[in-house]
Amino acid sequence: MNAMTKEVTRIALIGSGFVGASYAFALLNQGIASELVIIDKNGQKAEGDAMDLSHGLPFAPSMRIWAGDYADCKDADLVVITAGANQAPGETRLDLIGKNARIFESIVADVMKSGFQGIFVVATNPVDVLTYATWKYSGLPAQQVIGSGTILDSARLKYLLGEYFQLDSRNVHAYVMGEHGDTELPVWSNTSIGGRSLHDYREQYGKPTQEELDRIFGNVRDAAYHIIERKGATYYGIAMGLARLTKAILWNENSILSVSALLTGQYGLDGVYIGVPAVINRAGIREVVELKLSDDEMRKLHASADVLKKAIHAMMK
Repeated sequence: MNAMTKEVTRIALIGSGFVGASYAFALLNQGIASELVIIDKNGQKAEGDAMDLSHGLPFAPSMRIWAGDYADCKDADLVVITAGANQAPGETRLDLIGKNARIFESIVADVMKSGFQGIFVVATNPVDVLTYATWKYSGLPAQQVIGSGTILDSARLKYLLGEYFQLDSRNVHAYVMGEHGDTELPVWSNTSIGGRSLHDYREQYGKPTQEELDRIFGNVRDAAYHIIERKGATYYGIAMGLARLTKAILWNENSILSVSALLTGQYGLDGVYIGVPAVINRAGIREVVELKLSDDEMRKLHASADVLKKAIHAMMK
């Protein structure tokens, strides 16, 4: 891709709602890209956000920000999609499939018409299913189509484990895998606290107990429901996760992040986008990392994949 050698990095953000605007704000504060074009069906909202963000430029790294249209995607390194219907109270992420699949078919067609050859990042729920749809609708190689997957779930797990151990969450290494939704699973077998495996820690101290671990993970899995109940939507955490993923791509970091990636035999699964640790760089997904899972974890991952495959089949039909 020509984008590999470009000095100017352009991100096209499609959808300027809560998540999109929060992501744009995170990009500006962290100086991740040199250009940001905001595209929204509500053109005035996109213009207002572009103006508001631009007024912060005297306090931030240099960035060109404007409200544009799909033609601006042609020279984009990244198209990030946050557009779509939001999860309502009591609604699961999978309940959104019908509404958002139709929206995505139109969005991806318009992006590809521009001549875009960069990387898609999908954040709209149900993210695994819609990332699969983006891959199919776009015709791009799977490595160039990435979903935010369980990047936020893994961050929530790290945060809560950090709180439990009274340690900086950046010294906690833990992954949530599977669907970004109700069938996701914590990978306790590969969790480490400051370099010590969770298994060793529990053997020495007798804690956290299984009951405590179940409670911690329950709060991770159900976090979105708790937040939606209190404030109507979740957006800051996922915006930070998207900014982190964007940086790993544009800065060619070879970082391992838990994203929604297409599996082609890894973990004994094929033809499904699902949350797994993957190496992320300028080409997109360099490779999926295959962790050694416990039998129970592998069973849960396959059960989660079955749920997603049924949802994908129903959507594409």
